[in-house]
Amino acid sequence: MTNLLDRIVIDPQICHGKPVVRGLRYPVETMLELMSSGMTMEEILSDYEDLERDDLLAVLAY
Repeated sequence: MTNLLDRIVIDPQICHGKPVVRGLRYPVETMLELMSSGMTMEEILSDYEDLERDDLLAVLAY
């Protein structure tokens, strides 16, 4: 089992160095805002089909 936090990357060349979900350029901040607004993981995964459940778990762990 890989570390969930390996799914979060910080690169100064991507999104001004903000933490993002690996290879997808979805900022952690944006995913947290969606969750805090009341969206469920299932709703987010439906809207962002290239995300995986472990990506969202990594966002929460971060």
